[in-house]
Formats: sequence, C-alpha cells, structure tokens
Amino acid sequence: MNTNQKLRIGCASAFYGDSQLAARQLVDYGAIDYLVFDYLAEVTMAILANDKARDERLGFAVDFVNVAMKDVLADCARKGIKVIANAGGINVPGCIEALEKLCESQSLDLKIAGVYGDDLLDRKSELAGKGMPELQSGEPLPENLLSMNAYLGAQPIVKALAAGADVVVTGRVVDSAVVIAPLVEAFGWANDDYEKLSQAALAGHIIECGAQCTGGNFTDWQLVPDFSNMSYPVVEVCVDGSFEVQIPPGTGGLVTTATVGEQLVYEIGDPANYLLPDVACDWSGVELHTVGQNRVRVLGARGRAPGNAYKVCAIHADGYKLMGSFFMAGPRSREKARTSLEAWVKRTQRYFNMQGWAGYRGVSLEMIGSEDTYGSHSRAHDTREVIGKFGLHHDSRDALTFAANELAYLATSATPGMSGLGGGRARPTPLMRVHSTLINKDEVTVTVRLGNNVIEERYFAGDAESAVSEGQMYELSPAPTSNNIIEVPLETLAWARSGDKGDNANIGVIARKPEYLPYLYEQLTAEVVADYFSHCVRGEVQRFDLPGINGFNFFMTEALGGGGAGSLQIDPQGKAFAQMLLSKVIILPETMLE
Repeated sequence: MNTNQKLRIGCASAFYGDSQLAARQLVDYGAIDYLVFDYLAEVTMAILANDKARDERLGFAVDFVNVAMKDVLADCARKGIKVIANAGGINVPGCIEALEKLCESQSLDLKIAGVYGDDLLDRKSELAGKGMPELQSGEPLPENLLSMNAYLGAQPIVKALAAGADVVVTGRVVDSAVVIAPLVEAFGWANDDYEKLSQAALAGHIIECGAQCTGGNFTDWQLVPDFSNMSYPVVEVCVDGSFEVQIPPGTGGLVTTATVGEQLVYEIGDPANYLLPDVACDWSGVELHTVGQNRVRVLGARGRAPGNAYKVCAIHADGYKLMGSFFMAGPRSREKARTSLEAWVKRTQRYFNMQGWAGYRGVSLEMIGSEDTYGSHSRAHDTREVIGKFGLHHDSRDALTFAANELAYLATSATPGMSGLGGGRARPTPLMRVHSTLINKDEVTVTVRLGNNVIEERYFAGDAESAVSEGQMYELSPAPTSNNIIEVPLETLAWARSGDKGDNANIGVIARKPEYLPYLYEQLTAEVVADYFSHCVRGEVQRFDLPGINGFNFFMTEALGGGGAGSLQIDPQGKAFAQMLLSKVIILPETMLE
C-alpha cells in the first residue's frame, strides 16, 4: 500500500489510431508510474470484429504492440513504469502473444497478464434465450453477431497488478478501469470506498481521451500554444482520491479549468448517475481549481454502490453501406450536387426494380460546405464549392456495387463542375450496428492469467440494485433584465463539447462566468436544444445540471442516424454538435459584457 506518495498516470491513447508519438512523450517527460492506453470505442469494436472475421489472428489493437510498445517497452522496464491497455479488443491471447514475441526480440523479461471473460460471443445462443433486449429499443438480441463483449470493471486488473504484472492487457473494460485499478492497488482502497473510487473513475474519464483534456478539441482552440507538440495528459493522484491534471513540461498543450471541464462533460449522460461496474458516480458537484500553470485540481466526486449488471456491446452486420463523395464547383454548387446525386439514386433504384431487387433501406445526401448539417439554421447562400457526400444502405452488396460503378456517369451526364473522382470507386462495406444490453455480473466469469498461470477466476458481483442520485441542481434567481439588450452567439458566453454513445449524442455546455448562468438556464432549455437540432434528433432531449462547474449536459436520443459504424451521416458520432450549438443566439443585457 502506498499511503505517502502520489501516483502519476499518463494516458497515451484516446482511440485506435491515436498519435504514434504520445507514449514516447509521456515516458521521457511525464515522470509517470503507469502508462495507460484506451483503444476500444464502440466503433473500434466494430472495426476489430470485421478484422477478426477476415483473419482469426487479428481482432486486437496491433498498433499497441507494433508501434507504441516497440518504441517504449524497454524504457518502461528500465524506469519501472507499468503498462495497462485494453488493446486486447476481441483477441486478448493474440495481443499477448505478440507482446511476448516483442519482449523476446528485445531481451526483456516482463510479466504480462491478461484479463479474460468479457468475450461472450461463444454464448450467444444461450444468452439469446434470455432476450437480452436492447436498452432503448427493446429489440431482442440479433442472430448474426460478429462480437459480443461485457464492459468489465477494474477489479480483475487490480488482481493482475497485485500478482506482480508489469503489463496488463484486457479486452472490453470500461474506459476508466485502466486508471482506477492502479490507484486501488497502490493505495489499498477497499471495494466499498465509493467516494475514492468515484474520484478515481473521474481521473480515468478525464484522461481516457488523451489530449481532449489538454487543449484538443477545445472551444478556444486558438489559445493552445502548439498543436504540433501536443501534450498528452498526466494525472497526479493523492491517497484521498483528489488529483491534479498536468502535462509533461515543455510540451504544447494547455490545462485550464475550461479544457478539463469540457472533458468532464464529454459523453457522460446524466452526471449524477454515471454507472460503472465498480462504482455509481455522481459528478454533478465536481469542482475544478487552478493551482498553477497547466495544473488543475479536481475534487468533489461522489460515489455509491454499483448495481449487479455489466453493460454489453454486441456488434452485428445489418446489410451493407456505400459511402463516398465528390467535388462540385461553380455557381449554385449545392443545388447542382444535390440534383446530380438525386438523379443517380433515382436511376439506380429504377435498375434495382428491373432486377427484382429491393430498394435502398437508407439514403443520406449531404452537401458539405453548404451547411447542410445545420438544417434550417444554415447561413450558406450561393455556395460556389461543396463536397457532395452520399451514404446508401442496402441488403445486397451487388446492388451497392452496381450503384458505385454507375456514379461516374454523373461526370458527363449531369450538372457541370463535378470533379474529384480520381481516387477510384467507392466500395460497399458491411454496415455494423451496436446492440447495447445488460447481463448480470454473476453470469460472467472473469479470468486473470499471468503467463501460464491462472491467478483469479470468479465473477465480480455488485449490489442487487444501485440507488439513483438526484444530483446537485441549480437554484437560480430569474435573470436580471434591462432595456439595453444585445444578441450574442453562445460561444461568447460558454465553452462546449459533444460526443456520442451509440445512436445518442450529448452536448456539455459550461458558462464562462457564473453571472451568465441565469440567461443560459432560461434560454438554453432542453426544448430549445431539441428544436435547434430537430432536423436530426428523432428522440428526446434532456438537460442535466452540473453546478460544480457552472455547466449543463444535454442528452439527445436517436440523434445520429444509427450512430457510429451504423450511420450514413457525415458526422455519425455527433462530434460537431457542440460547435453547431455555439452559434445559437442568446439575449442578455449589454452591461453583462462590459
């Protein structure tokens, strides 16, 4: 147990495909005890499932081994830096075998542990008999599954570390588990130290997306010193669970209460009920304090017992999609591109009918550059250049192959100014959908292996039911009025960040000053946001309060056309939603901005 020293953890990956230079920066300049990697977004699981369907040897994050570990593993061993990564994806043994070969090639004698049990695909027939309804739609578990994984927690990783592992590889775990585990093992926290576990989960949440807490995707991006030398984050955590967010010295990122706050509201749904396998978190009252240059202290997370269920992510193929684009220039480019694409869709559909094929299951045509994604809020008029983007969904690969081959006819047979087809024809790919459901923890046996030895094999149960928290909520007086009012874009008054969970999106909004809150509270309601995004949101919009950071979180269901790999839209993960909302006009007294 480490009761005196602080623990420093650096995160070198936010997704599969993140920077090849991040691990080296943290190992050389971060003064870290642990190096962690987060690879497994829902879209990534679809990619890995598709990889493994093509080649049984794949299905893990090969860049983790071939790039990151190849570069820094020897230095980690020399400095005593331990490594935790969910790089195993849907093939943990394959990832460990590749690591062992790397260690052999570098003459390294390291203890590599694996966490198994999240992969439920072999049990799909058994589990299908239990219904496994989708969390929102209630649809039963699909038959043609490519992968099925439970989101495990931190406890098995703790067991691996306690057994002396130098490197721990997992499959699907919750993103924050790779940070929770070393803190629990180092500080000896009990499984019911829920306040500390919630703080640890928050530390993991803040750094799990890499540079998104150090200036990446920041509303005030122009303040970031040097994107070319971007900083990857370090959390320095105390035994009581409080922590600071920092960056390696001499790097080009930025840590402020705003950069950290934006990551806090990223993809969390209800901040008072952020449910994890190890702890149910209430982050509505979290506070952020600047304690130095590029140093922000985070405290105030609350925790309570988790429930006895794991979330399950099941990936299944649902026909095929065809995605592509071309360039269109000249007067009335938007109208020209749309006219050409609509003619192509109509032409190919006519051919489908002649062949006795079914029609398209989905068609998405977006003229990028004309603010199509803004719906009725578009300010573009006679745009003189656009990218005509198309997305088509069909059950038949042959039908989409025909459509792809027929697209070229537009170059000489439709509206003028079309170009940019030199990259070749688009090709149909499987359309992957996510089926999110729940499974009782006592139905999932988790195994921890260190080398050839099984050091743990059991299920990690929770309470039968987790209490619901109301969270902290605003008690604001009405916004002061004045005869001298002005209209300003929301960006003048707030920072914002958006993201996705399946077909749902969220937008976190943080007031730049507390005195702006009454105006935002009155004018930026759930109903207003729902109307602003009415062109793409088919479900409901909820607003949640975060008084600790003067913020709100808007949770939007059925907002992404299926979401992730199952969407035909140009922004299938809602990454641009916050930037779009920042143009919303807010009215307030002129004196508020003096």
